[in-house]
Amino acid sequence: MNIFPLTRVFFCFLLIACAPAARAALPPPPQLAAKSWVLMDAASGAVLVNHQGSVRLPPASLTKLMTSHVAALELQRGRLKESDLVHVSEKAWRMGGSKMFIMVGNQVAVKDLLQGIIVQSGNDASIALAEHIAGGEDTFAAMMNDEAKRLGMADTRFVNATGWPAEGHYSSALDMARLARAIILEDPAHYALYKEKEFVWNNIRQPNRNLLLWRDPSVDGLKTGHTEEAGYCLVASAKRNGQRLIAAVFGASSEQSRAQETAKLLGYGFNFFESRVFYKQGETIQTVNVWKGAASSVKAGVTSDFAAALPKRAAGGYQARVVLLPGERIAPIAKGATLGRVELVTADGKVVSQAPLVALEAVEEGGIFRRIWDGIRLFFKGIFG
Repeated sequence: MNIFPLTRVFFCFLLIACAPAARAALPPPPQLAAKSWVLMDAASGAVLVNHQGSVRLPPASLTKLMTSHVAALELQRGRLKESDLVHVSEKAWRMGGSKMFIMVGNQVAVKDLLQGIIVQSGNDASIALAEHIAGGEDTFAAMMNDEAKRLGMADTRFVNATGWPAEGHYSSALDMARLARAIILEDPAHYALYKEKEFVWNNIRQPNRNLLLWRDPSVDGLKTGHTEEAGYCLVASAKRNGQRLIAAVFGASSEQSRAQETAKLLGYGFNFFESRVFYKQGETIQTVNVWKGAASSVKAGVTSDFAAALPKRAAGGYQARVVLLPGERIAPIAKGATLGRVELVTADGKVVSQAPLVALEAVEEGGIFRRIWDGIRLFFKGIFG
């Protein structure tokens, strides 16, 4: 699934601003002891809370979210296998900071390196995997930036695979929330790694630094980060009663503080917002008549889930509806052709979100007799309405 178009289409910046009744029902979000923070609804990509979310800040080891994401995409594309053995270079072995403790010259499986990156935040594992995938860390950083561009991470630039402090290496809370959403939706198979509480390598047992994994059973990821410049950072996701939220917090004062502040943000979202999916990706929403085609109708739907995060006290006041483009649909119709739109409207009919309604299948041009017959029918339809 391509997440960026979904985000672009359904990005419901503060639906409450479009509904006075909903705005009145919401208390203000918590003020956190941090530099910036964002709360996002995973289903829709809607930003529910945004405090300095686009400010460019050093991301520290949150960088490794992109390192592991790029590796996961390479696995999906078949250019990398979990069983592939990676040679550990001297550069990777000598890297300081948090480590997996791989040894120079060893051969380590990709699967183990991914665990070392995600659970142990291993700088050595990050460099080893980057070198294996791209031949060098600089080239891998270029791959990271290409993926950031695809995801719409406008305030992010990577120069290494670890988050080690470097000039021109930055990201933002909003961009990291976008990245977390891509990881969750695009690669659910590997997302399970982010909730692992510990990993043992080289006879060294290391815990996951995300304290919320122990404190809140609904939290199942994602990643911590810390440097003196960045402070303590955390991107966390939690799922309760089918609703998933993502919180990104930059610049807390301590390991305890980043966990506490992130928990506040998640708690606010679950208490006051309801995530609803109105139409599922690929679901037939409506069957639309087609003229002069090999088939007389075409199934129509959306290319990505049509979802929204709504204030709980006003969620019942929103409805989804379908609006078809004017005129008749004449074959041929290509799969993905726009047939209309789906809209989310308030009780008084105000549109607060919309997305294209597209053909879920192709309809080829019909035979000559079908075209002639439908042409005659259209002629009289035009005359008599």
